[in-house]
Amino acid sequence: MRPLIDSLAAKLKKRGGQMSLADFKAAVAKGRDSLFEDVDTLIELVIASGLPIRIEKERVILETFFRPWREETFCVVDIETNGSVPQRSQIIEIGALKWRNGEIVDRFESFAACSYLPYNISEITGIMPEDLADAPELGKMLPKFREFLGSAVFVAHNVNFDYNFISHSFERFGLGILGNRKLCTIELARRTIEAERYGLGHLNVALDINTLVHHRAYADALTASKVLEIGLKNLPESVTTTEELIDFTKLPIKKAKALRN
Repeated sequence: MRPLIDSLAAKLKKRGGQMSLADFKAAVAKGRDSLFEDVDTLIELVIASGLPIRIEKERVILETFFRPWREETFCVVDIETNGSVPQRSQIIEIGALKWRNGEIVDRFESFAACSYLPYNISEITGIMPEDLADAPELGKMLPKFREFLGSAVFVAHNVNFDYNFISHSFERFGLGILGNRKLCTIELARRTIEAERYGLGHLNVALDINTLVHHRAYADALTASKVLEIGLKNLPESVTTTEELIDFTKLPIKKAKALRN
C-alpha cells in the first residue's frame, strides 16, 4: 500500500491537485499489488489511510493541494518507544495535539502497556514500569489515536521516525498504513530559523519555548508545535497552500532561504 499511496499523491500533485475518477481508478489498478485486489476496495483503504482526498462529481481532489496552510489542521505527534526498531520494539507512549491557525484545538495522550522496558529507556524518559502497569494494550490504544489523527497533516520533529514507527504499528494491529501527508519540523526550522543546532532540546532553549519536560511524548509534541508556529511565521509569502508548505521543507536549504529574502 505504501508505494500505491505515494504514487497516487504524486500523480494528483502532477495533475494540479485533481484528476478524473476514471483516471484515478486506472492509477489504482496499475499500482495494486495483485490483479485480484478490488479497485473500489483499495480506494476505500486509501481514503481510510488518511490521504486527504475527496471524490466530487467524478473527480478526485487532493485537498491539501488547494487548502491554505493557515486553514490546515496539523497533528503534532511524538512517541516514546522501548527500542528504535519497529519490528522488535513497541510504542510505550503517544502524545499529540491538533494545531490550527495558532491554536491547540484538541489533544491526545496515552501510555501503552508493554512487557519489557529497558533501564536506559527509563533513564531517558523517566517512564517507569509501574507507569505502564495499568495502561491500555497497544492494540486498544492505537485505534483511538487513528481516530484522533483522521486526515490531518502528520507533524513531528524528525517526522520519518514517528511516522514510520506508527505506520508499522498500525499494520501490525490490522489498522492499515498511514497515508497522511507529513511535515518535519526539523526541516521547516532549518529553512526558516537561524540556530546553531536543530535538535528539539536545543530549540526549546534557543527559541525561549522553555517546555520544562523533555523526552516525554506530549511535552515534546508541545515543543514541536511551538517550533512549527515560529517556522510558519517566517515562511516566504509565495508559500500559501499546505502542499506548497510541504514542498518548501524539501527544497535545498539555500534555495529555501533565498525565497524568504
